[in-house]
Amino acid sequence: MEGQSVEALLVKAEQDEAEKLRCITVHKELELEFDLGNLLASDRNPPTTLRRAGPTQEADLRALARDNTQLLINQMWQLPTERVEEALVARLPEPTTRLPREKPVPRPRPLTRWQQFARLKGIRPKKKTNLVWDEVTGQWRRRWGYKRARDDTKEWLIEVPGGADPMEDQFAKRIQAKKERVAKNELNRLRNLARAHKVQMPSTAGLHPTGHQSKEELGRAMQVAKVSTASVGRFQERLPKEKEPRGSGKKRKFQPLFGDFAAEKKNQLELLRVMNSKKPQLDVTRATNKQMREEDQEAAAKRRQMSQKGKRKGGRQGPGGKRKGGPPSQGGKRKGGPGGKMPSRPPGLGGKRKGVQPQGGKKRK
Repeated sequence: MEGQSVEALLVKAEQDEAEKLRCITVHKELELEFDLGNLLASDRNPPTTLRRAGPTQEADLRALARDNTQLLINQMWQLPTERVEEALVARLPEPTTRLPREKPVPRPRPLTRWQQFARLKGIRPKKKTNLVWDEVTGQWRRRWGYKRARDDTKEWLIEVPGGADPMEDQFAKRIQAKKERVAKNELNRLRNLARAHKVQMPSTAGLHPTGHQSKEELGRAMQVAKVSTASVGRFQERLPKEKEPRGSGKKRKFQPLFGDFAAEKKNQLELLRVMNSKKPQLDVTRATNKQMREEDQEAAAKRRQMSQKGKRKGGRQGPGGKRKGGPPSQGGKRKGGPGGKMPSRPPGLGGKRKGVQPQGGKKRK
């Protein structure tokens, strides 16, 4: 019995060893392609067992994933290793598969105004050391910033300049000057950002230091200059034919989104009443004004036509032209007037007769 039990234990140990070897040994018809730099394994074997639909399909997928992962781990154990902080680490080679980027390639940062000027003039930046020798303290200190060398903000006595007001606070003046410098630097930084993102600054009003300005840009700049007064351009004089600027009228006022529910209910009911009414709402005053305006326009058109007809009948066409009712000295002909056509009279008084040649006239053929 003891011999049989020993043999059984040996057989069981051999089976366990084979099971372990089977777990780490995977056989494939086609070898997998490995990219250890990306921890990638490509299996080109056809999935014959996955073509059959059934309850074992999920188990087959898990078995296939397990086998491929085991092959990838086996390849990793063949890499050179090193110990880092009591941990065994494998050195991965350079990746061979090019993977797409998650985000686009970052664009180069646009140049600031000073960098553009320096590139144009060929100015190269000079590197300076961060530490300089401070003769007052006898130490090496920073060139800029906190605890810098030659820090004039720590002085307890300031000499008043020659042309300055002796009652002026020089300490407050120095603090104000520093605030102005900080504000100027911040403005330049914002201008550089706006120039990089191609955003127009409000203070420029569309004008550029160089180049040709269009009519719209000049008009916009003029409007900005006019409203840049204490009265917001209310008392500014206008040119003789200057038009009213756009957007200078009253702004529309909208009702609040919440708050006065009674007024909102009243407005909605009034809107529904107007929409459901069969007869359109008539504004008597507006209709009367419109009718009177149309009648005045028609009367003015008739008067204009009559005046034009009178000008054609009694008007003057030009020097030497014919006009009815005008004086004969101006070349006009009129009935019954001197120099015009007279009514019939005896031929002996200078009238025209057949066969008789008038005195001083041309011979008639």
